[in-house]
Amino acid sequence: MVQGKTSEAHDNSNYALDRLRELMAAGEFGAEGRLPTERALAEMLGISRRAVRRALEVLEAEGLIWRRQGSGTFIGERPARWSEHLGDLVAGTDFMEIMEVRLRIEPQLAQLAAMRAKPRDVEKMRDLARKIAESTDADSKELWDGAFHRQIAQAAGNQLFLSIFDLINRVRQDEAWQAIRERARASNRRQGAIHIQHAGIIDAIEARDPARAGEAMREHLLGLQEVLIRATSVDHGGAETAPEDLKTRNATA
Repeated sequence: MVQGKTSEAHDNSNYALDRLRELMAAGEFGAEGRLPTERALAEMLGISRRAVRRALEVLEAEGLIWRRQGSGTFIGERPARWSEHLGDLVAGTDFMEIMEVRLRIEPQLAQLAAMRAKPRDVEKMRDLARKIAESTDADSKELWDGAFHRQIAQAAGNQLFLSIFDLINRVRQDEAWQAIRERARASNRRQGAIHIQHAGIIDAIEARDPARAGEAMREHLLGLQEVLIRATSVDHGGAETAPEDLKTRNATA
């Protein structure tokens, strides 16, 4: 009789929640962080599935677990939905599409950074710009360039903008994009222009001049876009016509 009362006392959602928290904290669900099914958890804890289900709902609302239909329940925050389709985005996106999006959001990010960046943010930008200049290989330059532009996006203080920027940055990591960038960087003259442009962007942000920061970023990206077009047009024998096409496409940028 006493045993029945003890079992009944334990067969509630609060008990289930406490036990699941303990098991999660102890790492009892393995390196992958996948929880057993509701039925298995109920049997493991000796309680009803209803109590388990309610406890899981609380954990999910707290952001401690996430569930995917047909796959199970996992410990941690739900991954951004776009990350599940990143492979499709990379495969279906060319560099012109990337540049068109960058031209429409990064000047605005630079403007916001000019309004909101703290002195330590500007210091980080200058440090990253130096690392780009000092890098001796394409992979390193690409890495630090992405970090430089992300620092500006972060200093803008808009989480939604930053999430969109991170998506673009992930697409930029594709090998095809990096190969195009490496060809475009072949000119030492272009490298010198990049360093000057980066410095101009930082100076405008430090001076808290949104209009100048946005225009400096726009000019920087337009220059990059033109070089990328020339680099890829060589393969198709169309290098001479690329700049005119570029002006037409960016007339309303």
